[in-house]
Amino acid sequence: MELLKNGPENARYQLVLAHGAGAGMDTPFMNQIAEGLAERDVAVTRFEFPYMAARRVDGKKRPPDRAPKLLECWREVLQELGGADKLFIGGKSMGGRMASLIATELPVLGVVCLGYPFHPPGKPEKLRIEHFSDLKSKTLICQGERDPFGGRDAVEAMNLPQDVILRWLPDGDHGLKPRKKSGHTEDGNLSQAVLEICAFMGV
Repeated sequence: MELLKNGPENARYQLVLAHGAGAGMDTPFMNQIAEGLAERDVAVTRFEFPYMAARRVDGKKRPPDRAPKLLECWREVLQELGGADKLFIGGKSMGGRMASLIATELPVLGVVCLGYPFHPPGKPEKLRIEHFSDLKSKTLICQGERDPFGGRDAVEAMNLPQDVILRWLPDGDHGLKPRKKSGHTEDGNLSQAVLEICAFMGV
């Protein structure tokens, strides 16, 4: 399995990040988050789920693997990196959701979700938070205020566990990107997400 690493190898804090459903581990979004954290002495490791690794080989788009295969991939990565209890884990959208599911079975140091898919767009009744009550560690969710997978008004009305920490990025969409008219910028929101992650990890 190919791993993409940023930051010092002997860093005190390590974060493993998984990509979202539609794009791989080296998108501009993932690069900016990883590089921003590396600049603050966090070691970041990225990997790709099997379906995305296959796309990189032959260029053919595939739907995401089913959850059991995604979770098994997570387990393999954590074992290769020395054990879940030494690591923070997380990811973008689907990658963060799978990380949170792993955190119901393994004692990770914490979970970081960047744009959590609380529900499919336009289907707020189909919530994906049933497992939150089983999380074994604190979880940080950096969410855009107007994310169609869970915007601020809808999410703040949910009864989330106290160990789930929400940090809102102004006017952000599912990729944390705001509209120009908001006066905020994508770069600013991603930089703020990096700061929130560092504060959460105790950097």
